[in-house]
Parts: sequence; C-alpha cells; structure tokens
Amino acid sequence: MNKHIYYIAAAFLIAGCGSGKGSAEGQQQAQVQEQVPVVSVVTAAKENVPQTSLYSSTVQAKVVNNIAPQGAGRIQKLNVEVGDFVAKGQILAEMDRVQLDQAELKLANDRTELERVRSLLAQGGISQADFEQLELAYKVSSSTCKNLEENTILRSPVSGVVTARNYDRGDMFTMGMPIYTVQQITPVKILVGISETDYTRVKKGDSVTLTADALPGKTFNGTVNRLYPTMDAATHTFNVEVIVPNTRRELRPGMYARVTVNFGNSFNITLPDTAVLKMQGAGTRSVFVINDEGKAEMRVVTLGRFFDGKYEILSGLEEGERVVVKGNSALKAGQTVQIG
Repeated sequence: MNKHIYYIAAAFLIAGCGSGKGSAEGQQQAQVQEQVPVVSVVTAAKENVPQTSLYSSTVQAKVVNNIAPQGAGRIQKLNVEVGDFVAKGQILAEMDRVQLDQAELKLANDRTELERVRSLLAQGGISQADFEQLELAYKVSSSTCKNLEENTILRSPVSGVVTARNYDRGDMFTMGMPIYTVQQITPVKILVGISETDYTRVKKGDSVTLTADALPGKTFNGTVNRLYPTMDAATHTFNVEVIVPNTRRELRPGMYARVTVNFGNSFNITLPDTAVLKMQGAGTRSVFVINDEGKAEMRVVTLGRFFDGKYEILSGLEEGERVVVKGNSALKAGQTVQIG
C-alpha cells in the first residue's frame, strides 16, 4: 500500500514539473509577441502646399497731410476736432481774411477794366500792347487771389480722420506745427520687410492676409502695391508696400499687424506632424518607413512649410512609401512591426 502511494506521488511530481516547463515557454513566446510594436502608418502622397511666410509690421495711414497756411496769420475759425472724419475739400479752418478781401477787390476791378478795354480794342481805341498789359495784370491778380484763398480757407486734400489739432481759435499761427493733421485710413498701408531670398518670388498684385492684435478674430485682405528697389544691408530685407482697403475703418495707424504673404503653391509630399521625429543631439528630422519585410527603416528628411498640422517634405522620402505616424516614439531601426 505504501509502495503504491509512492508511485502515485512521483507521477504527480513529474507531471507538475512538465507543466511548469511548458508554462514558462508559453510566457516567453507571449513576451516575444508583446515586443513586436503595433504602429499606424500613412502612405506618403503629394499635394499642393501653400508657400506662405508670416511677417510682423505696423499699420500706417495711406496719406498723412499737415494742414497749415504758407505764412503766419491769425486763426479765425476751427471747424473740426480730433477724431472727426472729414471729406476731401471740406473746410477745416479759416484764417484772417484781410489780405484775401483786398485781393478779391483788386481782382474785381482788374476784371472790370479788362472788359472795358476789350471793347476799345475792337474799335481801335487802345493798342494791342496796352491791352496785353492789362490782361497780364488781371491774370496776376487772379493767381494772387487764388493763392490767398487756399491759404486763408484751409480745406482737407483727402478724405480721412483728424489726428491732431495744435492751435485754438484766435491763436497766431507761426511756421511751426501744423494747425491740423489729417490721415487717410481708407485705405491703409503696411510696409513689410521680406527676406532677400524671396525677392524674386513676390510681385505687384500678389494677395496677402493680415491680422491685428487689437482686433482678435478678424482677418483682412490686402494687395502688394509697390516693391522697394533696394535692400537693407543690416537685415538683408527689402520693403514691400501692402494696401488694405479698410472700408470699415477698423484698422488704425499704429496697430501691430501680422502679415501672411502667399508666394504661390508647390506640389510636394506632406505628412502629419506626428510622423516627424527630432533626432536627439542634432537638428535633423527623421521618419520611420515600413519596408516590404515589415521592418522599420529610419529616414532623415528635409522639412519645408508647416501648415494645418502637416509638414511639407522636401527630400528623403518617396511617394507611396508607408510612414509611421503612431507608435514611433520608441521604435528602433530594423525592428519588425505590426501595422494596426
């Protein structure tokens, strides 16, 4: 009886040892399977990539006019205030009229005299030389009167907004500060300093978009109006004048603006930003490509533009290749992967 119990116990012991060995092998196989990383891939494909660059600048008035007479004089009237919008030709201020009144009286007399001698000339009662002398006197009076009127009744040469008033009614104007400053803000202009490497890519008529920090959520459209012909030797940039219609007068001179210039489109491979890895200790960028054997290959790539969460790939990748976009952070070159 004791002998039979011994054999049974031994059998169970042998069976138990065999079961443990098989379990360990199964765990090793499971670990090997777990070590094969699961990755997500996309197929490298080309698309039109907008070639845009972002620049910062400041909004400027299209035209700035300083309103003042040619000479000193007493200010009789001031018709507008700072912040007022004025139309082209609107009377802003009036100076003392004494000289203008005298000039208008002389002009009226010269006109009357010229008409009187004109009839005498037809009848032969005055020589041609005397008539021409009186005619010249009338023209001088007319020119003098017109000049005095322009410098006595001061009008705005543009439609715009009054941004400065430096005198009060009754003040004596001197040849210092202007009486008013009027700025045209429909449209406005922006000078953008563009890199010399893009000199041949920008041209008159190109469209741009811009935003202003003071007007969050709003985008404005503009057009390249002028390219300045010289480069700044210190910054290696050249100025481009952009005109923005600003029909609603929202943009104001002095506002900080961010201008996006579009140089057209290029047709290149694009990848989601999650596919691009930065190599430690270097400035290079790389991606993992899955070859026909299901193994990961590391490729160093050259990046172009970044837009809509995607990178433009200039070199290092061929169209149609499978690129890892998820699960690449711990991936190693030559490693077998499972595409999930």
